Amino acid sequence: MVSRSKNSSTPAVRAALAGDVLVALAKSAAALWTGSSAMTSEAIHSFVDAGNGILLLYGIRRAAHRPDIEHPLGYGRELYFWSFIVALLVFAVGAGFAVYEGINHVLHPQAIQHPLINYAVLGVAFGLEGWAWLVSFKQFDAASGDLGFYAAFRASKDPPSFMILFENSAALLGLVVAAIGTALAVAFQQPWLDGVASIMIGVILGGTAVLLARESKSLLIGERADPHLSRSILAIAAAEPFVTRANGLLTVQLSPDQILAALSLEFSDERTILQVEQQVIALEQNVRAAHPEVVVLFVKPQTDKTFSAQRRDRFGDPVEDTPKRRRGQFFRQRLPSLIPSSWLLQRHVPPMTARLNKGAVPVVEVLEDGTKPDVV
Repeated sequence: MVSRSKNSSTPAVRAALAGDVLVALAKSAAALWTGSSAMTSEAIHSFVDAGNGILLLYGIRRAAHRPDIEHPLGYGRELYFWSFIVALLVFAVGAGFAVYEGINHVLHPQAIQHPLINYAVLGVAFGLEGWAWLVSFKQFDAASGDLGFYAAFRASKDPPSFMILFENSAALLGLVVAAIGTALAVAFQQPWLDGVASIMIGVILGGTAVLLARESKSLLIGERADPHLSRSILAIAAAEPFVTRANGLLTVQLSPDQILAALSLEFSDERTILQVEQQVIALEQNVRAAHPEVVVLFVKPQTDKTFSAQRRDRFGDPVEDTPKRRRGQFFRQRLPSLIPSSWLLQRHVPPMTARLNKGAVPVVEVLEDGTKPDVV
C-alpha cells in the first residue's frame, strides 16, 4: 500500500529545483567554453528540469485551493494537469533538442575544447544531481510502503514524487553518457561521438517522458483510489447499525490527498427518512475521521440487486469484459487435456477443471461480511 501525506513531495521538488538551477548554469558555461554537444544537451535538460520543478510547485499550490461554486470538487486535478504538461516538456523540449543537437553534431562535428572543464563540471553536476536524487528517493521509498519500486510507481497518486525521482535518475544517466561521449571523442579524436552521446541522452529523456506521460494521463482522466481504502470504507459502512448491506463503492482520486467516494448502501426498511439521514451524517463523520483524504462522500440508498444491475449497465459483465480473465480461463480449460490428471495429483495441484466447476473467477473480491470493495 502506498502511503501519502499532504504535500509530501514538496521538499523533494524544491531540492531538485535548487540543484537543477545550479547545474544548468554550470553546464551552460561549460558548453559555451568547450563546444561539447553532449554538454549543450545536458544544459538544456537541466533548464527544462528547473522549469518543470516550477510548474510542479505551481500545481501543488493550485491543488490546495478550496472548492468554489464553479469548481465544486476543488482544484486537485490541476496537479495532474501540470504533471502531464511537465511530461510533454521533457519529451518535446528536452529529448527533442538533445536528439536535434546530436544529429547536427554528427553531421557537422567539431572538436571539444578543454575537455577537462567538461569533466570538472560533470563531476560537480553529478554530486548535485545525486543529492537531489537521494532526497527524492528517500521520499518516494517512504511513501512506497511494502511495494516494489515499479509497483509503487504504478500505484502512486502523487506525480511530483515519482516525476522528480525519474527526472533525477535520467539526469544521472545523462551525465554518465555525456562523460563517456566526451572521453571517447577526445581519446579517439572522433568528435562525432560527442553527437552520438547527445542522441543517447535524448533517447533516455524520451523514454522517461513516455512513462511519466502515461501515468500522469491516467491520473488526469481519473483513477480509482487505493483498494485498501475502499475496503476500509466498506467495513466502516457495514458496521453502522441501520445498514443491512454495503453493496459497493466507487472512488475517484482528485489529487494525492483528495478523494471522492460514492457508497451504495441498503438500509433497514424499519427506519424513517430522518433516522437514515442522521445515520448518513454519522457515517460521513466516521469515514472522514478514519480517512481525512475523503473530501466528498455520496451515499446512495439502494438494494444489492439494483446496484448490481446498474454496475453491469455501466461497466459490462465483470468476467466477460476482462481480457486477462478470458485468457486465463482459455488456458485453464485446455490445461487438463494437455497434462494428465495423475501428474497434477502427484504434485498436490488440484485439476483446473475442478476450480472452473465452482464458477467463473470473480473480478470483485468479497469481504467476510459479504460486502465488496471498489468495482471501478
